[in-house]
Amino acid sequence: MIYLVCSIIILGFVAFVIGFVREQRLKIKLQRGEIKEMPNIQQVEDMECCGQHETCEKESLLAALSKEIEYYNDEELDRFRGTEADQYDEAAVEEFREVLYTMKEEEVAGWVRSLQLRAIELPTALKDEVFLIVGELRS
Repeated sequence: MIYLVCSIIILGFVAFVIGFVREQRLKIKLQRGEIKEMPNIQQVEDMECCGQHETCEKESLLAALSKEIEYYNDEELDRFRGTEADQYDEAAVEEFREVLYTMKEEEVAGWVRSLQLRAIELPTALKDEVFLIVGELRS
């Protein structure tokens, strides 16, 4: 236990020294005119992961490319916008299931992304089925 605490303290000290040295080098470059201003820290937009994918799409390069909403003959699902995943009745779940099983397996990930962009949560009862379909395609 003592080794763990000491390791954390030493690691923190090393990180502090590295940060301090970097800051000093940037100040020297600024004085020499090699850079025009000190680099700023950029805040990344905080997005929550939807939990509908094996790996979170916010970390996926493809997610950044797919900002345009694509419909999969499922325009009628737009009326569920804002409904929580566990609040769907059985008839609504069956509507989602019908759309899911009438599309090609390769389209499922795109369909889920489309639902996300349209602020429509996938019913909890279908998440396992979607995981299986998408998982089979990835392997």
